[in-house]
Amino acid sequence: MLRRFETGYEDGNYSVPAGHLDGDEEVVTAAIREAREECGVMVEPADVRVIGVMHRKSSDERIDFFVRVERWRGEVSNCEPHKCDELAWYSLHRLPANVIPYVRRALEHPQAGIWFDSMGFEPGQC
Repeated sequence: MLRRFETGYEDGNYSVPAGHLDGDEEVVTAAIREAREECGVMVEPADVRVIGVMHRKSSDERIDFFVRVERWRGEVSNCEPHKCDELAWYSLHRLPANVIPYVRRALEHPQAGIWFDSMGFEPGQC
């Protein structure tokens, strides 16, 4: 988990390595790039598996793809200290209290057999 720092979005809360598609970029390729940029590890395409999709709305509308990577080369390290002030391993059963809500929900889904979810569209939510 990465604790966000001075980004202007959910600072002080934990997330998984994440980012945006750069354009003309496939989801697995983006996941590999983000792992390298944020954590300093090299991942092979065959080692990336899409495990979930979330359609969510907060201040804007997003579609998030969640992937699982169980193998990589290199030492996991904080390669973006200007955006992340802590990088730590946590058990899925003992996540810190301050995980970004949609990330927490997405992390719970594979164990429950849920592959797709929507969040933020419920009446009274924005």
